[in-house]
Amino acid sequence: MNTYISILRGINVGGHKKIKMDALRKMYTGLGFSKVESYIQSGNFIFTTRKTETQELEKMISREISETFGFDVPVLVLTKDELSDALIKNPYRTDSLKDPANMYLTFLSETPDMTLLDGISPVWYAPDEFLQIGKVIYNFCPNGYGKTKLTNSFFENKLKLIATSRNLRTTNELMLIAEKLTE
Repeated sequence: MNTYISILRGINVGGHKKIKMDALRKMYTGLGFSKVESYIQSGNFIFTTRKTETQELEKMISREISETFGFDVPVLVLTKDELSDALIKNPYRTDSLKDPANMYLTFLSETPDMTLLDGISPVWYAPDEFLQIGKVIYNFCPNGYGKTKLTNSFFENKLKLIATSRNLRTTNELMLIAEKLTE
């Protein structure tokens, strides 16, 4: 069995697309996943299943949410190794001048088209900063994520793909849960 982390975009935020975690956990179990764990109310699930392509899992989960709850929710799925790699590659983690509470990881559905990314100058969004590595954009927002222009919608519009962000604390917790599931 392999461990996966699914990150749902835009549920239980501002009273929209409300889904109880117990109902989602039941849905995940119904899909045949085991050791299903959730973390906070914003749609973070860690589970095990046989080795499967992450894109196949994304489609399966998204389709089941649509059929069960009646609305579409973008879903990104990462392997435990992909999540670990994203945390290790965080370019801000060793900068003692940057408060980890203001670090965010924006997970992308695919590696962005570099011509689109090149059209976004990080200088335009100071004091906020971002760096892209693979399918992750690392954000440092010294005034908090609530005040940045570097939101999921911003990156989705500019890069023409799905994006969903988690703060560093949540991402670390997801990794800890994934590690426990594989013990």
